[in-house]
Amino acid sequence: MAVATVAALLAALGGALWLATRRFVGASVQRLHGGGHAGLMQGKTVLITGANSGLGRATAAELLRMGARVIMGCRDRARAEEAAGELRRDLRPDGGPDTGGVGELVIRELDLASLCSVRAFCQEMLQEEPRLDVLINNAGIFQCPYMKTEDGFEMQFGVNHLGHFLLTNLLLGLLKSSAPSRIVVVSSKLYKYGDINFEDLNSEQSYNKSFCYSRSKLANILFTRELARRLEGTQVTVNALHPGIVRTNLGRHIHIPLWVRPLFNLVSWAFFKTPEEGAQTSIYLASSPEVEGVSGKYFGDCKEEELLPKAMDESVARKLWDVSEVMVGILK
Repeated sequence: MAVATVAALLAALGGALWLATRRFVGASVQRLHGGGHAGLMQGKTVLITGANSGLGRATAAELLRMGARVIMGCRDRARAEEAAGELRRDLRPDGGPDTGGVGELVIRELDLASLCSVRAFCQEMLQEEPRLDVLINNAGIFQCPYMKTEDGFEMQFGVNHLGHFLLTNLLLGLLKSSAPSRIVVVSSKLYKYGDINFEDLNSEQSYNKSFCYSRSKLANILFTRELARRLEGTQVTVNALHPGIVRTNLGRHIHIPLWVRPLFNLVSWAFFKTPEEGAQTSIYLASSPEVEGVSGKYFGDCKEEELLPKAMDESVARKLWDVSEVMVGILK
């Protein structure tokens, strides 16, 4: 019993030391790439999809501190209003008025599971926004049961890829007129387990929720690379990233047995990134002078990373682009 107790204490101590080290390193990354740049984004307008929680909210908070005008594109207005109120309170020291340099926060309704909503959103943006300096395609759905979007697309492919594909294309003119401007695409390391099956993009023949999530994230990267090729010479850049494993509500569709939850919560607290840590690469790609002019790349922890060959297949990327144009109604 004494040996087991000592072993448990040593394991706990080791875990605590590891966690402290990771927190210190994470804080260092944040200081180097995220925080401490007040005014860096002054005068710039940033659109973030899914900005009411998780990575999107953490990204919005930091860019607001940098002085950006942040537009939250969110499906649920009530939740977005609640999140915006909390963000404004967080940025208002001691309950006083907003301090100089803190950016403006705007809410607009956007449901990426509805092409009609995406078109209405973009029409409003083009009518009311004179410029768009950064578009961050952040929103996503993760390993949900089989369901379809309003337009009949498999939900993960429809939201994670097609919704953002249409959104980006409809806003390209505004991004070009605001150049130099940036597009940031939040993907995932799980792209490695996905494939683009052009015979069953809608997963009607078979559906595996994990594989379909990976397929949508692979599509994000192929889209990024093909868009970068098409944007050469425009001063609009586009890059993809993976945020790592982050404690957010993205995994709400994953069932965890009740008896496992305490252990899972402990493991996630110790080993998963906080939303603030996970958001650092999005913030970096949206704001850092270090990546000015860099396009078509894939980043993790604020550094460029290599891709598997299937994520760099130009013929697949071009075909996916062409098929996506037809699916969202850009081409008939």
